[in-house]
Amino acid sequence: MANIPHGGVLKDLIVRDRHLHDQLQQESGSLPSFTLTERQLCDLELIMNGGFSPLEGFLNQKDYESVVENLRLSDGLLWPIPVVLDISDTEIEHLGIKQGSRLVLLDRRDDAALAILTVEDIYAPDLTKEAIHVLGDDDIAHPSVAYLHHRVQNRYIGGKVQAIQLPTHYDYVDLRYTPSELRARFAKLAWKKVTAFQTRNPMHRAHRELVVRAARESRTNVLIHPVVGLTKPGDVDHYTRVRAYQALLPSLPPGLAVLSLLPLAMRMGGPREALWHSIIRKNFGCTQFIIGRDHAGPGKNSNGQDFYGPYDAQILVSKYSEELGIQMVPFKMMTYLPDGDEYMPVDEVPEGAQTLNISGTELRRRLRTGASIPEWFSYPAVVNVLRASYPPRTKQGFVLLLTGLHNSGRDTVGRALQTILNQHGARSVSLLLGETVRSELSSELGFLPSDRHRNIQRIAFVSAELARAGAAVIAAPIAPYAHSRAAAKQTIVTNGGSGGNFFLVYVATPLEYCEKTDRKGTYKKARAGEIQGFTGIDDVYEPPTDADIVVNVETQSIPEIVHSIVLMLEATGLL
Repeated sequence: MANIPHGGVLKDLIVRDRHLHDQLQQESGSLPSFTLTERQLCDLELIMNGGFSPLEGFLNQKDYESVVENLRLSDGLLWPIPVVLDISDTEIEHLGIKQGSRLVLLDRRDDAALAILTVEDIYAPDLTKEAIHVLGDDDIAHPSVAYLHHRVQNRYIGGKVQAIQLPTHYDYVDLRYTPSELRARFAKLAWKKVTAFQTRNPMHRAHRELVVRAARESRTNVLIHPVVGLTKPGDVDHYTRVRAYQALLPSLPPGLAVLSLLPLAMRMGGPREALWHSIIRKNFGCTQFIIGRDHAGPGKNSNGQDFYGPYDAQILVSKYSEELGIQMVPFKMMTYLPDGDEYMPVDEVPEGAQTLNISGTELRRRLRTGASIPEWFSYPAVVNVLRASYPPRTKQGFVLLLTGLHNSGRDTVGRALQTILNQHGARSVSLLLGETVRSELSSELGFLPSDRHRNIQRIAFVSAELARAGAAVIAAPIAPYAHSRAAAKQTIVTNGGSGGNFFLVYVATPLEYCEKTDRKGTYKKARAGEIQGFTGIDDVYEPPTDADIVVNVETQSIPEIVHSIVLMLEATGLL
């Protein structure tokens, strides 16, 4: 057993005895079960594989309160972040959980039984106190504070776990090392000293120069150890990042580095998180750990100020470095000097020397617009990976949601738009007309408000999937309710890829004109009571106040309307 910084042993709980595994698997079939959230799933994997040594389960109340207040477990071992299993009162009652209960923990992705938890206690956390002590603030602009107050349940369960099996991963399996496996690999490579580099972003040339310089100065090898669990909302997805890391590896000196993925759910907790990361990297066999400026910081608070000072993390880790048994390597901000075609720490740049940098905002702009990204900033292979996942706006999908009364001209505008966009030829074009969706996708739904809302959400889901694949989507339901349109927008923006390009088009043709030109007599039947719950007659239509463009077929021709929408798309760079 390998030593960990607290003087104990690596708590690898993975069951390697087949007979014991079969026994636990059989027992799990007769016990109540609880499906883990994504964060809990990440935490459990690192508890079981030893990444969270010395933990052997989720914190009981005594340990939780000690960690929150003192950065230590109740036995005095350093541990800065609460690792807890939150659950609701309803689930506790439904599952019959009490002290001493045995509870099966299930993988949310495939319902596989991963572990059995023996309940030590059930307690009510003070979430505000946890936010202030652990995260330094109770401001919901902090993503983990928002998570605490909006997603965490009102009870925590503490107790040790018996591992049945690790979660099954289908992606990058060859890069997913447990602490024991990574330590064994270091030993096989005869690596005595290893510097860990933590990242949740793609690596560019400055990062490459940083890790090479750190290895040279410390005479170590390097573990590139990116987080592939939960990171900051809006971060580049881990599939793209791992491809980018793989593209960068050939630029490193031969034999310098290995790449391994860390299934960690980050809290973006700044100084405490840096201390936590240090313990985790020690468990994975590293002797040095690079701590960056504002390490694991979430950005700005509600007042526009950074949550943490730029060097708070370095100060806290330095304070405990001897106890941790892992040396901190300060992250040196690197800048490019074009005269020498080299990167250099900013504090070593000669006075008057020209320097160049590209900010994250500028990089995203260049990716969005297709502008060039110079080789001094990033390697072509890395840029190609990013461009494949983040195409310029002219290649991105988008959704046009046309809303308006029956016979307002929505369908006609939608068909004309489809023709013009097909003529343009840059993307596939999908048209989702209200009546078509009703017959093909929502045939079992009626016209109650709840059914109307559900219909719009189905349209949003399909639209987001099509837009993610780069299609132009024209959806033309009546969509009478503001909350339904807002929920549809959220679905598309969140899940539609490339930022979810969404545009609300209000076809504001007046009711009187819609009735006057209604050749099928539908309004007449509604007025006579032959059709119940008809929008605009005996059911409300809530006119949008947030439309991106407002059109009216009574006063505008169809070509005029289509042209105005095309100009809007062109102005946003999509055409």
